[in-house]
Amino acid sequence: MKNAEFVTFGGSGLDRAAHIRGDADALAGLVADPDAKCLLIWRGKPLVQGEASDRLGLIPVSHALVENGPGGVADGLIFLGLSDGVPVFAADISNWEPDGQDLSEVGGFVDGSEQQHPDLPDGFVFAELRRIMTWLSPRDAELAATAKAVIGWHETHKFCARCGAASAMTQAGWQRSCPTCSGQHFPRTDPVVIMLITNGDSVLMGRSPGWPEGMYSLLAGFVEPGETLEAAVRREVFEEAGVPVGAVTYLSSQPWPFPASLMFGCAGQALSRDISIDPVEIEDAMWVSKSEMMQAFAGEHPVLKPARKGAIAHFLLQNWLADTLD
Repeated sequence: MKNAEFVTFGGSGLDRAAHIRGDADALAGLVADPDAKCLLIWRGKPLVQGEASDRLGLIPVSHALVENGPGGVADGLIFLGLSDGVPVFAADISNWEPDGQDLSEVGGFVDGSEQQHPDLPDGFVFAELRRIMTWLSPRDAELAATAKAVIGWHETHKFCARCGAASAMTQAGWQRSCPTCSGQHFPRTDPVVIMLITNGDSVLMGRSPGWPEGMYSLLAGFVEPGETLEAAVRREVFEEAGVPVGAVTYLSSQPWPFPASLMFGCAGQALSRDISIDPVEIEDAMWVSKSEMMQAFAGEHPVLKPARKGAIAHFLLQNWLADTLD
């Protein structure tokens, strides 16, 4: 797919400078750089700024919230890379308790709330990444996705998986090391296939229980150990919708930090239009023609709403409608 990396969270060309992660002197020099910036994350929400919340709220590494703030800062900053030569780090301040601010939506499927820290300038707020991801530049989106994913991994992997002892952040946040058994652990990424399954001019769409009314998306599922992407596509589609799939091709990928997936977008040819859903897996599935999908994208379909903007499902469907999958 020629425009594969135009997907949200992809294609910014961030220099991750991985060779610096184990160099303590080099890292210290980057932290001391007066231009060095830090992205704060609060309960999975990145700091953004501007009236439209369309820019990351990168603050100086010398800011008091970075040096002394609550959360994971004491364990060390996470080095995200060099953005146009500027060192960029991330830090978690999830232990901060907002006083008198709305927290009812935090962690929900749709979180429209924003939290303002009293030590930050007006207009700097923590916002849900799903809501703002299409407003950010490719570079800001990649930085936010990386920070959210790595910080989320640290939050859920504080103990050694081999011996159970408390582990420590090393390699500038890209590893956890166990002082007891010397085990080394690395950020987790779960491979997921998401499938543009077509038959003629129609595409197979499904919905999970609890989704907003009218919301449908492409079928998706985790890749199992010992399984190819192609085999995972065929297995998942048959398990969820009872539709056999023939030829499968790869299209595009997307890092999806909710919490730690790498989505592999694939195209597949359905060998039948007969649907038999597994109600444990999905709530409904249906074939949608190109004309109907165009209506949905235009907001004119009486029932169907398209996949969430910014998600690879929306990206693949958009290219399918435009005949730009090649």
